[in-house]
Amino acid sequence: MSFEQLFPGRLPRLVMFDLDGTLIDSVPDLAAAVDRMLHALGRPAAGIEAVREWVGNGARVLVRRALAGALEHAHVDEAETERALELFMEAYGGSHELSVVYPGVRTTLKWLKQQGVEMALITNKPERFVAPLLDEKKIGRYFRWIIGGDTLPQQKPDPAALLFVMQMAEVKAVDALFIGDSRNDVLAARAAGVPCVALSYGYNHGRPIHEESPALVVDDLRELLPEGCLAPDAALMSPDSAANPPPRDSIVAVARKPWMTLIKALARWRWRA
Repeated sequence: MSFEQLFPGRLPRLVMFDLDGTLIDSVPDLAAAVDRMLHALGRPAAGIEAVREWVGNGARVLVRRALAGALEHAHVDEAETERALELFMEAYGGSHELSVVYPGVRTTLKWLKQQGVEMALITNKPERFVAPLLDEKKIGRYFRWIIGGDTLPQQKPDPAALLFVMQMAEVKAVDALFIGDSRNDVLAARAAGVPCVALSYGYNHGRPIHEESPALVVDDLRELLPEGCLAPDAALMSPDSAANPPPRDSIVAVARKPWMTLIKALARWRWRA
């Protein structure tokens, strides 16, 4: 089970990744921030296991679910949401020492870069947290494009971010791949016409990802690599150096079709030479 199964005789030109539950287990830090938010509001803590089922739809929805104490949050007051969201964003800022990179991630990203495959990061996490988290975990330098949950007007499962990155990369759907862990990822990839590889260890609101019928389900990203391409001790590789990271923050504007309202979508663009 590898890239060969989806791209016989070749590699994808572009691989787009989800973040939380795919590359990084961020739930411990998210749960800590949620619990600090709830404590400030005089509410009981939610705990890691509850938060693990609530993540995946961006910060606002996570906060609303925490206020509701459940996945369903339609009854939560909007004014209460705004106050709680402000508290959460403040609590989640700073370092993320409890978040960890999943096994096999660094090895796979390094291998793809060595093959000249372009990579992008597409997440529903607020953009302000994404690049610092990637760099803190020493994997930021692999991604040429970073799209956060508030970079564009739409979030996954809308395919807008995937289509945007493919446009910027000048890559057609037949040459692209999306890798994620949740129903939102599978739906976004399907709507963009891109195959989706799903990780079995992700969040997906507590449901098995097989139920969403992605193109492939793997337990470790290294399963996608050609057999024999890794050194015997690849699983023990040390973290990549983050010294002298390349500059970021170039701005790209996108104009919609003439018959639609003109929208300038800001995309955080990184050149990873």
